[in-house]
Amino acid sequence: MSKTVISLLLENEAGATSRIVGLFAQRGYNIESLTVSVTHDPSLSRMTIVTNGDNRVIEQIMKQLNKLIDVLKISDLTDGEHIEQEMSLVKVACVGNKRDEVCRLVDIFNGKIIDATPRIYTVRIVGDSFKLDAFVKQIEQTSEIIEVVRSGTLGIARGERSLRP
Repeated sequence: MSKTVISLLLENEAGATSRIVGLFAQRGYNIESLTVSVTHDPSLSRMTIVTNGDNRVIEQIMKQLNKLIDVLKISDLTDGEHIEQEMSLVKVACVGNKRDEVCRLVDIFNGKIIDATPRIYTVRIVGDSFKLDAFVKQIEQTSEIIEVVRSGTLGIARGERSLRP
């Protein structure tokens, strides 16, 4: 079973996302990550789905997605060179000298403290899932993690390859 990143261009209308999620649920396929938002064209949305499966399962998913009327274009990003990014917000309890250690780790991971109170920092980290996992692992050795929120994967093909209607 391998991780697959699927990118979809679909009509931006009510129910389109639920039909795609329903397709996965009906067939027992798992969605590890789902990110969707309107594009520069307000009539279109871009969706990134991360799922797992062998070649047969992924092929079946792609065929089923292509049948949906709302889906205009589909691409398996893992078939070629692509960029994956996530964003994570991590709320960390820190006082005294722990604050300096958290700041040092945030700098090492190219993050940013986006909110600070006398006892808590909220940190934004952007990168691939390995970077976000590594940050959480390091920060929990230093301070107490109060909360973690992750955006899910965003993916885009490198170079000339793109999804256009």
